[in-house]
Amino acid sequence: MEYLRQREREDGGDIENEAGGDGGGEEVVYENYERKEIERKASFFSENERDHDVFGAGGQSANRLLLREPLLKSKSRINTTSQIAIVGANVSPIESLDYEIIENELFKQDWRSRKKVEIYQYVFLKWTLALLIGLCTGLVGFFNNLAVENIAGFKFLLTNSLMLKHQYFLAFAAYAGCNVVLAVCAAVLCAFIAPAAAGSGIPEVKAYLNGVDAHSILAPSTLFVKIFGSIFGVAAGFVVGKEGPMVHTGACIANLLGQGGSRKYHLTWKWLRYFKNDRDRRDLITCGAAAGVAAAFRAPVGGVLFALEEAASWWRSALLWRTFFTTAVVAVVLRGLMVFCGSGKCGLFGKGGLIMFDVSSAVPAYTTPDVLAVILIGVLGGIFGSLYNFLVDKVLKTYSIINERGPGFKVLLVIFISLLTSCCSYGLPWFAKCTPCPTGIEEDCPTVGQSGDYKSFQCGPGQYNDLASLLLNTSDDAIRNLFSSKNIHEFHLSTLVVFFVAVYFLGIVTYGIAVPSGLFIPVILAGSSYGRLVGRLVEMVLGSSSGLGVGLFSVLGAASFLGGTMRMTVSLCVILLELTNDLLMLPLMMLVLLISKTVADSFNKGVYDQIVKMKGLPYLEAHAEPYMRQLVAGDVCSGPLITFSGVEKVGNILHALRLTRHNGFPVIDEPPLSEAPELCGLVLRSHLLVLLKGKNFLKHPVSTGLEILKRFHAFDFAKPGLGKGLKVEDLEITAEEMEMYIDLHPITNTSPYMVVETMSLAKAALLFRELGLRHLCVVPKKPGRPPIVGILTRHDFMPEHVLGLYPHLTRAHKVM
Repeated sequence: MEYLRQREREDGGDIENEAGGDGGGEEVVYENYERKEIERKASFFSENERDHDVFGAGGQSANRLLLREPLLKSKSRINTTSQIAIVGANVSPIESLDYEIIENELFKQDWRSRKKVEIYQYVFLKWTLALLIGLCTGLVGFFNNLAVENIAGFKFLLTNSLMLKHQYFLAFAAYAGCNVVLAVCAAVLCAFIAPAAAGSGIPEVKAYLNGVDAHSILAPSTLFVKIFGSIFGVAAGFVVGKEGPMVHTGACIANLLGQGGSRKYHLTWKWLRYFKNDRDRRDLITCGAAAGVAAAFRAPVGGVLFALEEAASWWRSALLWRTFFTTAVVAVVLRGLMVFCGSGKCGLFGKGGLIMFDVSSAVPAYTTPDVLAVILIGVLGGIFGSLYNFLVDKVLKTYSIINERGPGFKVLLVIFISLLTSCCSYGLPWFAKCTPCPTGIEEDCPTVGQSGDYKSFQCGPGQYNDLASLLLNTSDDAIRNLFSSKNIHEFHLSTLVVFFVAVYFLGIVTYGIAVPSGLFIPVILAGSSYGRLVGRLVEMVLGSSSGLGVGLFSVLGAASFLGGTMRMTVSLCVILLELTNDLLMLPLMMLVLLISKTVADSFNKGVYDQIVKMKGLPYLEAHAEPYMRQLVAGDVCSGPLITFSGVEKVGNILHALRLTRHNGFPVIDEPPLSEAPELCGLVLRSHLLVLLKGKNFLKHPVSTGLEILKRFHAFDFAKPGLGKGLKVEDLEITAEEMEMYIDLHPITNTSPYMVVETMSLAKAALLFRELGLRHLCVVPKKPGRPPIVGILTRHDFMPEHVLGLYPHLTRAHKVM
């Protein structure tokens, strides 16, 4: 991530500190000279970044700032983790999401005042939105398939018609030209309109559901580019899939509906104002991710399990019901549209049916040698999958450097990969020998049109080119050909080897360019090719005694490679069973997935986990690192800690908001508001901005009680859409108002989650993730000290921060 830090320095800012502070030590009062020193230290925070999970300077009185002495002596207590990450193909600032329920007086009053009708309306709207998400995602998935099949079909018909006239160079020019035009369309959309739409989007959705947000990650422009960029990219012949982008598309649709539309594009719905919070949006986006998988693979149950196993970091039974309902709606929509297209009204699309790769005609009956071959496939899947992840990681780091040079270089890289792919898919079949057509299928062999098992290519009548049947074909048709058990000798061994090598490395170099691209289809293509190769070898050794056909071996090969790259088990098993419609393969599918995952886990992490780390997204794992058990929560609190009084001067608050980009501030009541200093709670930056905008100021520092509830409504403090919230620059505060006071009690979360400073860091990390927190207050164990030691945020649990504070743990971390 060095180039990310270099980018931060070039932008004139540095990395923002996390919140924190230390409770011990004497107070040091800074006047004019010392204030300049504080501001110099505070300039450490980047002005280019949005509000993050860090805590800024506030004031305890009219003309002074308070810092704790130990923090001034220890520069190592400053959190220097990066606050930017790669989103799609662009570097973007990041911030954390707040899944905690804010329990302040304003929101409590709002819930108390709600009638039963409003509560039923809230529940009804949740199910209505789940219905709309499933409906919209199903329609988009159908539109994607329809567009890809027809655009790619036109391209292949044009190429085949020229080849039938023996105009081979002109056929290549037409084929490569169509690919380049489509690729440039996808690249221009991604490079200039929505860079966040590049890639599969699954790592970004996974990070969002973990609590990490970034600009435009789920914006309407990203949705638009994701849909059309995916269509152009897949139709351009790239070794990519539309399945990964569909997950991101479903999440974008859910976000658009959940936030009440888009004010920027004049699409707003006031009746969706109930969902103006991160907690409800998280549930909706989880439904959207599941719907995306269901629409891509036509696997509704697999979509639910994918969201549970891979995407979501937080789950509950009510969410299970809603995701299942959403994916069921997707299946019904797709089924109805498939029936409509079955009559030939959709051009070249509609022949696949709801089951994409039906292999139920081949009945598995396996023996001990077959099981040994399946184990071999599982081991190969683990080895090839871990190597695939390693190479993808290296390629993505290289492409990130190229993409940093600007949109023009992104487009040039896409053109180069498009030409490389066209040369391979058109050139390699020339080295394959022609094969006589099997007897009895003279009508189907050779294939003259867009789809089919037997491509004639340059071969004469009664012959076909088996490598062209795989490379010069849509990805779906190529997978159907590999899964087919009708003709055991349809593909030569050399053809399967060449196809595996080509797809394996083309998939690696293609992922990471500025087009929406998924990994599922390239992995399935490569895995099914070596699976069929093993099946052919088993057939040569055992002959007719083998109970598994080459098509079923191909399915198991795809499963092993998927398990070796993505490290999922249950969801992949169900998705593949729904794809192939063969429940009898369940035991072997489970075996091969477990073996491939076990083997691959001994080398590296899953591909999505690696991409999340490479992009710099601060993802919190489900387990704590072992070295965290050697530390306590108070060991990683970073500073300086800034607090507000319960009734604070407007000038102090405004100074803190302008000086930093921090998100939350502890509120401490001091005499005469309380007998002794006590922690009142936590107030959010966004709530402070709304309160200052309303100018409900006081001339004297007295508590106003609940009078503020008459001037504000809970919806005034609801989270706005993307980039629509108030900023410090929007405030107009006069010099007279700067000397006035404001009561923070009504908007202060009086029940923030707190841990004692002696709690182990491992336990605190698990608590932080399981509850979906943004701030975790650390309080002292002994009385007589300030009421708060510090505040832990997401970045305080990152290895680079913890190991930076305690380098002696680095060696143990590497060993573990």
